[in-house]
Amino acid sequence: MKLPKPATAQAEKGERPRRGTPGQTRARIVMAAARAFQDEGYFGTDSNVIARSAGYAPGTFYKHFVDKRQVFLAVYADWVTAQWAEIAKMLESDVGEARLAPQLIDQLLEHHRLWRVFRGSLKALIATDTEVRKAHRTWRRRQLKLLSDLLGFELSSKDALELLLGERIADALADGDSEALGVPRELARKHLVSTWTGLLSRRKSK
Repeated sequence: MKLPKPATAQAEKGERPRRGTPGQTRARIVMAAARAFQDEGYFGTDSNVIARSAGYAPGTFYKHFVDKRQVFLAVYADWVTAQWAEIAKMLESDVGEARLAPQLIDQLLEHHRLWRVFRGSLKALIATDTEVRKAHRTWRRRQLKLLSDLLGFELSSKDALELLLGERIADALADGDSEALGVPRELARKHLVSTWTGLLSRRKSK
């Protein structure tokens, strides 16, 4: 999922959009929230700002979400779902692992780079907010199950560990931490490619 932008010029101006379905209203609020969380971070915005940037009065926000945390989790769900839809599309292609692994890593790194501020908020909330931490762990289990299904074999504890470490490396690359610590970007990227090449080589045909 690319970084969302307001759906219309009206939303950018803070004007109330034409009446839509409840689903459309909710989607517009989630889109505005995603942009706010990426631009200002979770702690730098509030539900009133999100509502107005979507083109609605604050009261409309509370018809769809209990609080800012709930809309953050909605943004997170969209973020994960869109990323994995792209991964699934790539894994279902006929590209061999030698070419596919680098493509997957580049897509993952770009996704992390685009959402750097949002990821920072997510990490802070995982450490301090029980509900967000629970939701995050639920999604992580779903991701491992989805990857197992896509690859055609059950991931081992070692596989899960490699993926966990890989995500940390991807964060470090996206945030510029690897180079700051003297780890060349290409060396870190090569490690990620190697991990995914190994997983892809074990794929089972369906």
